[in-house]
Amino acid sequence: MSTSQASAVMRQAVPRLSEALDRVEVRLAEVLRSREPRLTEISGYLVNSGGKRVRPAVTVLIFRACGGEDLTDIVDVATALELIHSASLLHDDIIDDSDTRRGKPSALKRYGLADTLVTGDFVFSRAFQLCARFEEKLIHWAAEACILLTEGEVMQARFRKNPAVTVDDYLEIIHRKTASIFRQGARTAAYLAGAPERLVEAMADCGYNVGMTFQIVDDLLDIEGKQSKIGKPIGIDLREGNPSLPIVLSLNRCPEVRRVFEAAAPSDTDVAQALRAIRESGVAAEVRQLGEQYRARARTSLEQLVASEEKEQLIALIDQLTVRAE
Repeated sequence: MSTSQASAVMRQAVPRLSEALDRVEVRLAEVLRSREPRLTEISGYLVNSGGKRVRPAVTVLIFRACGGEDLTDIVDVATALELIHSASLLHDDIIDDSDTRRGKPSALKRYGLADTLVTGDFVFSRAFQLCARFEEKLIHWAAEACILLTEGEVMQARFRKNPAVTVDDYLEIIHRKTASIFRQGARTAAYLAGAPERLVEAMADCGYNVGMTFQIVDDLLDIEGKQSKIGKPIGIDLREGNPSLPIVLSLNRCPEVRRVFEAAAPSDTDVAQALRAIRESGVAAEVRQLGEQYRARARTSLEQLVASEEKEQLIALIDQLTVRAE
């Protein structure tokens, strides 16, 4: 079952989650309206293109599992998280000169560099406009996650096509680029639900581990997935020299992978051969094992929650993140 299929199952199983996610969609449409139709069009082109909404789902479920009732605040938080994520994707496509995103031409290829860049700024600004009504602590948490995200992007660029990259470097990159947003969303959800500080921090840990799991599995899908299922060509990280975990683990084991990783413009044949070498190297089992470790840590954090339907759905969602790569 894919993550999008899992989200559909959750919507059916937990009506209150479905209501919240529907309200997130409405809120996204509201805040992405601009006096400049071009900004509305480009931002909607990405945001409405089939994103999995994992961040909003985790945020809402943690809020409910911690006893939260009124959806008003958490819908705005979940919407802001999705906007921050979407803005980062627009900027990522510019940095990586990406042709596709979610199975169709990227905003960069359809609308050009200048308009895509400005739209990313617009979407990011809308996120903080939503956050502005919250107390200083929550705004600080959101800003901290965004700072880490930008630092992670620069760190990744520093190790792009650099065979000196280590597993520790990789883990720091995805902590900053992916897990930081999950962590602060989960922390904010528990806080707004009125949870005690101990539980707020436990949920922050859960969010961090969910984010790490999510990215590790995404990296594996770029090696072993099918384009028809994941909505983008496989081997993008290898072609662009991005240090994903399977690549990092293969660099010192497979000369072919190292050669293609360092190449300025590897051919399709080069990429295909290097992907085959990665698959045959056995690193996929190590990647799955590490993803499983983070998944287990996320589940352990949930043990502090009282029994509820939302808790069970959180567990199911966390489990589905690793099933994607099977």
